[in-house]
Amino acid sequence: MTEGRTRGRMRRALAGSILAIGIVGFGTVAWLVGSRVSTWRDLYIWYNPAVGFQSAALPVGFEDLVERIKPTVVGVRAKVERDADEEDQPTGHGAPSSRSDLPKGNVGANQPHVATSQGSGFFISSDGYAMTTNHVVERSEKIEVTTDDGKIYPAKLVGADPKTDLALLKIDGGNEFPAARIADKAPRIGEWVLAVGNPFGLGGTVTAGIVSARARDIKIAAYNDFIQIDAPVNQGNSGGPTFDVGGNVIGVNSAIFSPTGGSIGIGFAIPAETVKTIADRLKDKGTIRRGWIGIEVQSLSPEIVEGLGLNKSVHGVLVAETQPDSPAAKAGIVPGDVITSLAGQPTSDDRDLVKRVGDMSPGKSIELRLIHQNEEKAISVTLGELPGPRNESGLTTEKQKSPAADGNQANIGLTLMPADKLGLVVGGVVVTELDTAGVAAESGLSIGDVILDVGGTVIKTPVDFYKALTEVQSQGRRVALARVKSNDATRFIAIPVG
Repeated sequence: MTEGRTRGRMRRALAGSILAIGIVGFGTVAWLVGSRVSTWRDLYIWYNPAVGFQSAALPVGFEDLVERIKPTVVGVRAKVERDADEEDQPTGHGAPSSRSDLPKGNVGANQPHVATSQGSGFFISSDGYAMTTNHVVERSEKIEVTTDDGKIYPAKLVGADPKTDLALLKIDGGNEFPAARIADKAPRIGEWVLAVGNPFGLGGTVTAGIVSARARDIKIAAYNDFIQIDAPVNQGNSGGPTFDVGGNVIGVNSAIFSPTGGSIGIGFAIPAETVKTIADRLKDKGTIRRGWIGIEVQSLSPEIVEGLGLNKSVHGVLVAETQPDSPAAKAGIVPGDVITSLAGQPTSDDRDLVKRVGDMSPGKSIELRLIHQNEEKAISVTLGELPGPRNESGLTTEKQKSPAADGNQANIGLTLMPADKLGLVVGGVVVTELDTAGVAAESGLSIGDVILDVGGTVIKTPVDFYKALTEVQSQGRRVALARVKSNDATRFIAIPVG
């Protein structure tokens, strides 16, 4: 018993000695290195056991940078007219919330009302020009901005571009506003960034993070390849800038991806290159004019290439629909054509084609190379001007969903009805029922879709549909290409047939 107590005292004394030695040891190290280590921070920098000598550093602060950039950012408040039945953008699971700053207010039944939209912005010139997002000021009757020093100024909407969700404001009040610099190059993934804005009306809020990804397509703007950031952004941040550590604006915050409506570290910013281009054009003309061909397009998938009977090495963009009386229709472009180059430059991405056409001036003549009925040809198209908001661009994108299971034409898991029986004038057959585990659903068909043709054969009845599948299968092909109208967009879907 006595021996046990003695051993316990020895262990406690030994532990105390080790702790004391550790503390003294650090003091000894600090003393030994002399003038090289003057603070515990310097000691940490000079030696970190996890990574070795002279290679560790404490996190960098942004206080000097914030002092320089924060005065360039403003809060934006806009009184906007809103319909009674208009609702905010949903923010359910997996839904991008690009309209989290939309106005809120109490309304009477079926009565339009005026509500307040709140967001952010930033000066791009000392004479009072400022950028924000279109959805913050859209349909505004009155706009005010609040600067970092708390002053409130009236603002005028110079112009807006819904296609990129950008707007240019002019603030009267002098020629000495602090202006932000817009970056000349795209940021690198992993680069530190700061988001500054007015979330929930809390002006001058600064958050930090990194660039998580670039060229994100989140289905809300055909002309934007969004920068994804993990710096927290919330309602009210829209229109505010994201800065790099050099103090340059690398993007304008526009959307978040959230199941709750609040930040979960997935935000999206409009790239600086787009911001600079749109700002210059809005300042010059007050509006944006874009080139227009009048086709709906989608990227090629291996299944679609096989369904078209093309060589596997073919790269291009598939024409899903040609709008009546459009430049494309006048040039003889039809659904099923594959555009392989635009103005001498190869194209294999639908969004890239949309942007390139939109960046061109109406009236310009361009050469398109395409595959038409398995033959290559070159045609000249004179661009029209993009009309009103029928769709994103007059040249829209629909992503192809690849089939995930094999099946046969007699049992692909859907029920069809002629469109004219339902009072539709588009022709074709309507999908009225769908087996969610069937081939049709896995191929990308949905209830309400209208199947217009299969393998180039016009479909008017369910019998036509199954005959067309049988014909494709008899040709030794494994997939049939169905041209399908979903809402206002038309696309091709590859249906396995063998």
